[in-house]
Amino acid sequence: MASFHITIKTGKKGSAARHSSYIAREGQYAREDKSADLIATGYGNLPPWANGSPRALWSAADKYERSNAAAYREYEVALPVELTAEQNDELVNSYIKESFKGKPYQYAIHCPMASLGGVPQPHAHIMISERLDDQHDREPSQYFRRYNPVHPERGGCRKDNCGRPRGVLGAEVTMRRKHWAGKQNEFLERFGHAVRVDHRSHEERGLTAAPGRHLGQAAVRSMTHGSKSCRPSTPVQHEGAQEK
Repeated sequence: MASFHITIKTGKKGSAARHSSYIAREGQYAREDKSADLIATGYGNLPPWANGSPRALWSAADKYERSNAAAYREYEVALPVELTAEQNDELVNSYIKESFKGKPYQYAIHCPMASLGGVPQPHAHIMISERLDDQHDREPSQYFRRYNPVHPERGGCRKDNCGRPRGVLGAEVTMRRKHWAGKQNEFLERFGHAVRVDHRSHEERGLTAAPGRHLGQAAVRSMTHGSKSCRPSTPVQHEGAQEK
């Protein structure tokens, strides 16, 4: 059944390009049969100097971002097994467009099969740069400099989370979680599924979690019968979306 899960992480300088290759199954992470695990990839809002290459963006972040700064922020989200590969791809793209308007991003959808009953485990990795484009032309070395509020053209692009109090950032995390749950429920309803997810904890909902019960392989398979989330004909690639 559909379940709610979202993990928000920051990636330190020096790890961005490697993680980009990992989620896209490229370079040292390439596999002979990509379709067995990689469902879809995409990127958008890249700066002009990246020339349509997410790896160029993340490699520059690794090289030029300040040593104590995060090179990227990642949202790892579980996807509903009730939806097809194409529907989950549409879901992820819709969430990105609504949540990270104008920010450079790269995403990949994976769907490994669990050892228990061969159950599909679709999930997405969404890498976001917090640098906001302000229409000033910059080379990579300047793009990642500290922002200059007096003379923006002389500094780097401003970071979206720069200077905000911890409480504000915490409220944003809650908002992201709520939005992701709402977006999943929107798609589940659109495609005729009765199941819904909730971003709140059991405690917040006033529920007492019942002890887990072990399920046999037959029971697990029956819960996801008919799911096509992990069976695309070929991995889907979306290139160069730009939103301002």
